[in-house]
Amino acid sequence: MIKQNMGRYRRKKMHKGDKPLKEKYRTKRRTRDLDQIHNDMKSPDSLLKQDVDLDKPGAAQFYCLTCAKYFINDKSLTDHFKSKPHKRRLKALETEPYTQEEADRAAGMGSYVAPKKVTVLQQSKPSTEAEMAPVDT
Repeated sequence: MIKQNMGRYRRKKMHKGDKPLKEKYRTKRRTRDLDQIHNDMKSPDSLLKQDVDLDKPGAAQFYCLTCAKYFINDKSLTDHFKSKPHKRRLKALETEPYTQEEADRAAGMGSYVAPKKVTVLQQSKPSTEAEMAPVDT
């Protein structure tokens, strides 16, 4: 009788598919949702002026509010402001976050109201100076 190899290749070919792998990678790099970031943007001073925390990258002194990410130094944060993922996030944050009232209207308990545009404030300088400048649209 021939013993079959029960290594990674055989496990991969079983009937489970790749759902467990997809779930692992989907939750590994999970970012904050847009409505959570909208709540953070209501009071940005607490996130932009954080106490020194040596467990976080850059001791929690370089933080992008719209992407909810920590950076190791000033240069990496300013480079991030020019990047495409940051600009995509700014564009996504321009629409108003979903509310329970909007969910009720979608379920047929009210009339449709188009989502409004929200002015997103972009960090103009690194988090050491907590000045916010409006984004030109």
